[in-house]
Amino acid sequence: MRYYLRGGLTASGRRIYRGLDAERAVRVPSTEVSMFRFVRPLALATLAAVATACGGGSEAPARTFVNVGTAPPGGAFFVVGSALSEVLGAAGAERGWQVTAEATSGSQENIRRLTQGELDFALSNAAITYFAVRGGEGWDREYPMRSVMTLAPNIALFLAPRGGSVQTIADLRGKRVVIGPAGAGFEYFVQPILAAHGIAYSDFTPLNATQSAAVDMLTDGSAAAVFLGGAIPTASITQAASSMDLVYVPFDEDARTRLAADYSFFSHATIPAGTYRGQDTDFQALDVGSMHLIAAADQDEDLVYQVTKALWERREEVSQKHPAGRAINPANAVRDTGTPFHPGAIRYYREIGIWPN
Repeated sequence: MRYYLRGGLTASGRRIYRGLDAERAVRVPSTEVSMFRFVRPLALATLAAVATACGGGSEAPARTFVNVGTAPPGGAFFVVGSALSEVLGAAGAERGWQVTAEATSGSQENIRRLTQGELDFALSNAAITYFAVRGGEGWDREYPMRSVMTLAPNIALFLAPRGGSVQTIADLRGKRVVIGPAGAGFEYFVQPILAAHGIAYSDFTPLNATQSAAVDMLTDGSAAAVFLGGAIPTASITQAASSMDLVYVPFDEDARTRLAADYSFFSHATIPAGTYRGQDTDFQALDVGSMHLIAAADQDEDLVYQVTKALWERREEVSQKHPAGRAINPANAVRDTGTPFHPGAIRYYREIGIWPN
């Protein structure tokens, strides 16, 4: 038996039901495939005629499933991805879109699944996508990713319980430290940060956990420090600050300056005072690679155009769901982070006059 997915094709001939699981598929014996190809258009035409007759002359749009990969719950990627999906779902109701936000392990899984056609869009850290597109820093080959929209800066830092043994990054030596979810790609920016402070992974016990689980480990004492981040405010940091007094472990200023000079994906960032409980002064942090929305290079151009248009026109709705939506603005949305933009996104940005010449 071979599986053929329910649904139709886009105007360009691309199947619009990418990534559906087998439970939503139609089982068709391989011997019946040729007949199925001829019978199916007739059946769809009949259904369309019935829908037109019942709907007062307007044809119902074909159902299009759009899957958006996010990250594990607890981090900003998951919250922002869910907000984008909700807005796209509302905007695409008349287009027949059914949009789903899918929790994943993060950027690396998203990039691989986009390549395999299991996701239609996804969030990624710009530093990780940068290396994936070029097949560098441990990637096994070049992954054909394209940027759709540059989103919020990814502001990350080490946190520790106040009164504990970690006050500086140098204090991580010999400790148990959560450095991010397995497979999420945090090592792309954690390793350079550590190296700039004279620390290596071998100097402590690195632990993998989601941001939500990392907060639990910090609370129960099973980790001495955690590395958390995302768009400001980050849900996991807010959660941690609400349950304990924290040390916002400072970056060495010389190291921070060198990182921004040596790596294009690092940049200076400030967390305003009062963002988190107990953070009484501005914190001089790092943008370790902006969040951005990406798609595979072969994703349907018209679908990317429509998604870009919907998010741009409803950016205020995104902002109401998460402050990261404010990054959808003329200066930031088209900002180059080292990954080429998708032609569908470029077409829309040119139409509204914000694509840089």
